[in-house]
Amino acid sequence: MSFTGFTQHDFDTFAIEGLDGRMAAIRERIQPKFKALGDVLATELSVQSGTEMFLHIAKHLRRKINPPVDTWMAICPNKRGYKQVPHFQVGLFDDRVFIWLALIYELPNKGNIATTYMNNLKQIQAEIPTDFLLSFDHMKKDTIPVSQLDTTGWNEALIRFRDVKKAELLIGRNLRFDDPVLTNPAELEQLIEQTFEKLIPLYKLAVDTPSL
Repeated sequence: MSFTGFTQHDFDTFAIEGLDGRMAAIRERIQPKFKALGDVLATELSVQSGTEMFLHIAKHLRRKINPPVDTWMAICPNKRGYKQVPHFQVGLFDDRVFIWLALIYELPNKGNIATTYMNNLKQIQAEIPTDFLLSFDHMKKDTIPVSQLDTTGWNEALIRFRDVKKAELLIGRNLRFDDPVLTNPAELEQLIEQTFEKLIPLYKLAVDTPSL
């Protein structure tokens, strides 16, 4: 199938009670769209990054009782998994689409990456648009606008990412459920590609950081 954008029907998935019912709706409504969109984005990111990229669609296999409050796809150079490497995410909560460069807590090298980012903070501040957002937990909706972060704020955010074991760092955009771009697949795909293009320099800083 070709990508058709996201509609209220997709967001309504997260109002379905129970793990089995919600997961069935995620598989039926959202995951085919992730596959169609993700294949295109993986090809584009392979070009932008200079490395072959692979699509992963969250399966939520660890959930046994509580249904997921969000769902996502991830794109990274590791064919086997994405959680332990810097990766790109597109996903849905019940009220938004999120578009992230994601450095999550399973990343074994996150302390070194935080230091790399602090050492290159001027470049990061110059590269990241002021309408982008930061998040410290991919399972929560809380965000901080980049426009509110001065150099001290960036350093505090990166120190938190470095020193707090469960802290994550996600950088990108959120789009409200009623944003008209979501129902225009070509425009949405272009916006996501433009977002990732802005994030590629940070991605490269992360993947080029030496391991412990």
